[in-house]
Amino acid sequence: MTMTSYPFDATEGVTYLSGADPAMAALIHAIGPFAATLRPARNPFEALSESIAYQQLSGKAAATIYGRYRQLLTDPDNPDPEQVLALPDEAMRSAGLSRAKTAAIKDLAARTLEGTIPKADELPALSDDDIIARFTVVRGIGPWSVKMYLMFRMGRPDVLPHTDLGIRKGVQRLDGRDDLPAPRLVVERAMPWRPYRTLASWYLWRSLELDDDRLLPT
Repeated sequence: MTMTSYPFDATEGVTYLSGADPAMAALIHAIGPFAATLRPARNPFEALSESIAYQQLSGKAAATIYGRYRQLLTDPDNPDPEQVLALPDEAMRSAGLSRAKTAAIKDLAARTLEGTIPKADELPALSDDDIIARFTVVRGIGPWSVKMYLMFRMGRPDVLPHTDLGIRKGVQRLDGRDDLPAPRLVVERAMPWRPYRTLASWYLWRSLELDDDRLLPT
């Protein structure tokens, strides 16, 4: 899959975050330029199928299983939801997909065919909340999975996965807290970062890789 840059000015976003929050400015200084890359999806069905297959597995194991599943299809590079629905459950299970993941991918296929899941060219006109609402009707797809899609597949600039443990730990470290902040407190803490909470989230994740003495609360 081709990697591309984000569809917004990341330098402008970093400058904004630095001016809006001294603690975030210190974190940005410690980490350096925003360096995430975008992995655009051919269509939501393909990307969400991969997301389901990868859930709760290591990257290598998930990639092996997902590859075996794709080989069941006539065109492995362009999964067709109608063909997926016609696959016997036993074939998908033999590829290594669990019963729950098999059911989730088939549910995704059915909802794609019925139009509940929007087509790729329909997504730009939809808000983040609209996309979350449409995608989360699928078995096995929750808000966190959709936010990863918005951030790393579509490049939406203002997404905050506030329930993510890494984000919560990042806020804890950013502010020198003794306790892990509840998700609602993460939302409140992130208000100054709007409309660039995607960038701020990336920096929070990266903060967990820093040595202790490289990030001190301001």
